[in-house]
Amino acid sequence: NLSWKYYHPKFFFRKIFRIKKFGTILDMEENEEKLLNHNVDEDQNDDYQSCRATPEKSGKLYIPMKEFNDHSDTLDEIEGQIKLIPEVNILKPTSETLEVLNIMARASGRVEGGLSEGHVILAGDVYFIDGIRRVDFILVYKVDNESPNAAINANKRKIFEANLIEEGLEMEYDSNEESKLRFIKVHAPYEVLTRYAEILKFRLPMKETKDDEDEVDFPGSKGYGSLIDGEFIRDKIYKQLKWCYNKVFKVFQVDESIFPCQDKYFSAVYSRDREYLFNMSEDLFIPSMRSRIVDFIMQRKFYSDNPNDTYAFGIHRLIPDGVYYAAYPLHEGDYTDRRNIRGLLFHEWASLKKLYKCQPLDYIKDYFGIKIALYFAWLGFYTYMLIPASIVGFLCFLYGYLTFQTNQLSEDVCNSSNYTMCPLCDHFCDFWELKQTCLYANIASVMDNPATVFFAVFMSFWAATFLELWKRYSAEIAHHWDLTGFDIREEHPRPEYLIQLREVQEKKMNYVTKTLEPKVPFWTMKLPGTLLSFSCVIFLILLAFSAVLGVIMYRMSILAVLSFYGTDPLITSNAMLITTSTGACINLVCIVIFNQVYISLAGWLTEKELHRTQTQFDDSLSLKIYLLQFVNNYASIFYIAFFKGKIVGYPGKYIRLLGFRQEECGPGGCLVELCIQLAIIFVGKQVINTCMEMLIPMFWKYFNTYILKNLLLLFPGKHDENIAKTRWTKDLKLIEWGKQSLFNEYLEMVLQFGFVTIFVSAFPLAPLFAFLNNVFETRLDAKKILTFHRRPVGKRVSDIGIWYRILDALGKIAVLSNAFIIAFTSNFIPRLVYRFTVSENYTLDGFLNYSLSVFNVSDFPPHSALKFNRTDTVETCRYLAFREPPWKPNKYEFTDLYWHVLAARLAFVVVFENVVVLVIMIIKWCIPDKSPKLEEQIRREAYVTNEIIMEQELLRAKAEARDTQKNHTGSNDHIPYWKKFGPSSNLAMRLRLVSKQPGYDSNSPAVV
Repeated sequence: NLSWKYYHPKFFFRKIFRIKKFGTILDMEENEEKLLNHNVDEDQNDDYQSCRATPEKSGKLYIPMKEFNDHSDTLDEIEGQIKLIPEVNILKPTSETLEVLNIMARASGRVEGGLSEGHVILAGDVYFIDGIRRVDFILVYKVDNESPNAAINANKRKIFEANLIEEGLEMEYDSNEESKLRFIKVHAPYEVLTRYAEILKFRLPMKETKDDEDEVDFPGSKGYGSLIDGEFIRDKIYKQLKWCYNKVFKVFQVDESIFPCQDKYFSAVYSRDREYLFNMSEDLFIPSMRSRIVDFIMQRKFYSDNPNDTYAFGIHRLIPDGVYYAAYPLHEGDYTDRRNIRGLLFHEWASLKKLYKCQPLDYIKDYFGIKIALYFAWLGFYTYMLIPASIVGFLCFLYGYLTFQTNQLSEDVCNSSNYTMCPLCDHFCDFWELKQTCLYANIASVMDNPATVFFAVFMSFWAATFLELWKRYSAEIAHHWDLTGFDIREEHPRPEYLIQLREVQEKKMNYVTKTLEPKVPFWTMKLPGTLLSFSCVIFLILLAFSAVLGVIMYRMSILAVLSFYGTDPLITSNAMLITTSTGACINLVCIVIFNQVYISLAGWLTEKELHRTQTQFDDSLSLKIYLLQFVNNYASIFYIAFFKGKIVGYPGKYIRLLGFRQEECGPGGCLVELCIQLAIIFVGKQVINTCMEMLIPMFWKYFNTYILKNLLLLFPGKHDENIAKTRWTKDLKLIEWGKQSLFNEYLEMVLQFGFVTIFVSAFPLAPLFAFLNNVFETRLDAKKILTFHRRPVGKRVSDIGIWYRILDALGKIAVLSNAFIIAFTSNFIPRLVYRFTVSENYTLDGFLNYSLSVFNVSDFPPHSALKFNRTDTVETCRYLAFREPPWKPNKYEFTDLYWHVLAARLAFVVVFENVVVLVIMIIKWCIPDKSPKLEEQIRREAYVTNEIIMEQELLRAKAEARDTQKNHTGSNDHIPYWKKFGPSSNLAMRLRLVSKQPGYDSNSPAVV
């Protein structure tokens, strides 16, 4: 009748007590140093310290029991209370006892860590009251007897929970009669985990029967090196260089004493029929996998006993209907405690003090799941790749800053005294002097210089290199995380998808999963939903264009007002800068407002498109919102870069739009306006997003805390304080991590990538600002998800989805965009043509005069009244164009230089694009999607996996053959008693497999 009670903490350290020889209790928190050194030999102390430093790897907390003997007392923890166990009940663990206990634990599936000799395991607050079964999920509902739906909701909960229990899940109710909230702890036993691991096609580690690596001569091994000395020498040099690199950059690497490297095992898709192939250890199902399985079950269980209501299922419907208040997996302890994995990630990953450190991606994956870990892997890689782009961009900006004082064009503008410019608007604007735009010309010379062309070419190559290297890096991640060969068609249909098809009777076979699924009616459901979505997207795009048109009208109006009413020379001389800056700020406000509208509508529209899997739904939603955001964020910038000032006509014959005269660029072109627009929208948007990302979750966290105080009715009583301190209550105060929460993070970064690549020739500092933002963004996102959000359910994806295709499209657009910005927006090509075709000394002397055409004031039409009638003092004015003067027979026609410049611009675009595309093709050819080493490793693992399967199948076939032979030669009475039972447990199956090993006497008394 001896029972053994043990505890498994899984990163839990707070409630630790130590027994001295005479029964004295020491608190771990108060006597930590004393506990670590008290009566513990050197080996045990090292073991304890290592486990304390690396709880993720060890998976359990070891407490030395060297001094435990028949005359000492021990502790038991029951419902949070500590009591002494009588010495007569003490069992001193031995290796044999622990082996039996471990086998029993593995068979029951109720622990994730084993016992070892001389140690005992303690439990934390993420377990049932027995300290054995782990809490995999929490269900919360609110008691409101006054509600008219109280009885209906209670019946739904009863049916739903009964179905969960019937599925094999175990529940424990944690309630307080004084509280309006009730908590239900859900645990998935081992049998449920294995069953759904097969359904969800989890890849699990296989048994390794031999060390295959030692039997193969890889490059660098003795046998291989003796045959090919050159390869051996190269491999040795590579290892030495890698060692030097690791030494130099060790400070940036993950601290392996805190986050040890995780081993890579051979894996395969799990099958219960072939469980003998897998290494079914106790900690096989990590918490993220367990919560994924429980969530999958809850999404598909019915809450109605009406057989006609075939789509009354899923926790996702019960929460909005008020049947349940919340459903979430638990965090691993408090984030302030370094002694659990959440605390380690908070202090070693999310902390701003660790900005220079790499991310512990394996541990992020284990804690949050693959989908979130893949986002942080991509964000970290993107930030890392921004370093060379930031350096080159800063150097180009520095070159422009150091040379602007010697720039010939800006000097001519600032020193010009005889250039009277034509009015910038009708009726209200007056003539003005060119030297008033001296500051504008200086800024233009900083941005518009030969270094800008080089930087545009460099960024085109950078974008292609980044995408190819990410593809290569993501292949390594996919292999390391067992995502190779993952197919979205293996995903199960979304519950929302099935609900919309509840009336459909026709079925079709999924040729991947070999299951029947509803067939979507194309003409009655698929096509109307797609047309509705497409039409709404077009309307929203036109709405964004209307906002841009409104900002254009604003700039025209403000420019006229400043010119007409401006009395301060400082304001009138900088009217163009003021107008551009305020217009960009208004455009930024419109972008922020429209973004919220787009996100709200896009989700509803995507549901109408009837996407089967969550991956397809996310891809469609991502593409839809990005297209809307693309227009919303970039429309005004595209207008300034490619349309403003290009088809305005000339004084006296302006080309008008809806009766209004179009905007014109300044003497230095529109590049300065483009730079200002980019800087305000790009930097301002990043600042606003960062503030909103931190302030909004903080607000909702405190708001939830206030609401929960009223729901829990927490009085000063001790019992209520204990409830408030439980892990499930603390997590309830946090914000739910929705299905689209990660989408906003991707969207922000991909929009940033567009600013960095498409318009980088106008704003060379964009990569530097992006890098600085992302360094903090990575840590702030980590802090946000660790502290303000409930623990997400781990999701499995193979890559970043449609975001890669969007990034690839942006890279292609960037090549064309930068070519046109340099050719048509900047003055690089006109200056180049003038230098080599017009100038006698190959300088820019006289270029300003050559680029400003002359207009006779008397040629203004009669209806074009000016602010001041100064035709008696001003006979001619200048305007930016290559047109003939009024004294020529073909006055105001384009000059020959205009056509030369236009031809040079078009030729530059063609040459630029073809050269860049050719180099990008070479880059893609030189950087394969998978490294040769990874290709060899994948082939090797496939071979070894097949060898393991064949070897295990051979052993099984031999065992079955011997059993068959024995059954023919003897009666059933000779079969051992324990073998007559079926494989009702993992323990029985293991014992049965052991009995089938060659040379093992299954009928011996010892085995029986």
